Amino acid sequence: MHFNKITILGVGLIGASFALAMKKYGLCNEIIGCGRREGNLQRAKEKGIIDDYHIDPSEACHGSDLVLFASPVGSFLDIIKKIRSSLKNGSIVTDVGSVKGGLVFDMEAFMPENVWFVGCHPITGSNRSGIDTATADLFHRAKCVITPTEKTDKNALEKVIALWKTFGSVIELINPHEHDRIYAFVSHLPHLIAYAIMNTVADRDSSYLKFSGQGFMDTTRIASSSPELWRDICLLNKDNLLESLSIFKNNLERLSQHLRASDSESLEREFKRARILREGIGQN
Repeated sequence: MHFNKITILGVGLIGASFALAMKKYGLCNEIIGCGRREGNLQRAKEKGIIDDYHIDPSEACHGSDLVLFASPVGSFLDIIKKIRSSLKNGSIVTDVGSVKGGLVFDMEAFMPENVWFVGCHPITGSNRSGIDTATADLFHRAKCVITPTEKTDKNALEKVIALWKTFGSVIELINPHEHDRIYAFVSHLPHLIAYAIMNTVADRDSSYLKFSGQGFMDTTRIASSSPELWRDICLLNKDNLLESLSIFKNNLERLSQHLRASDSESLEREFKRARILREGIGQN
């Protein structure tokens, strides 16, 4: 499995790490980057992450065997409309977005004849964005969720699976809508809560933040994530996220009731339940 030319739309942490992994394992001959900021693309070229770049996504995708969407998910449909006429016959389009659901089906609908879309979501990253933190090993031992549909070309799917396995990723195949239900709870909700915790402290007194310790830093680490990126994710998965928020608010209200009643036994029971669940992650 080898690609002559690939295009990465969005050369940030994930896109740059993908490029470095492709080079490390010798999976392509040429990597073209594309993004909104030429300065970032120029630095990526100087650092050897990409071989060349274009600001125009249509130019960047011309003649590519593989096109990776690594931009904010809210930009996907606008970009695909611009590049669809440039996509090479027989090429594969894939992504690393945190939202799938209807977006996968929308992307499929824009694919020209004999061009295939395969949705992917590597479960990795950092609160620090940008090419300076990119690494070829970012995806090693990380889970990568791939979301095929009934229309997904089997050969294209096999190539994408083989690519991520070469990176050392652990593959999970999940229905696009099920993906969004799951990640609303285990990813999108935690990010929303982290942002809310930071703003809650600031609403009382932001000077309190200088007294925070490692526990607070660990809990709110993901609040350093890109606001633009997470704005798009939250809006595109809003129905599932609103459901998770409703259940979360019920849990908060239950804890509030225990506190108001000074019910130590109930508080401890809630904490023990959470601790057992947390310690069980990764054991199955």
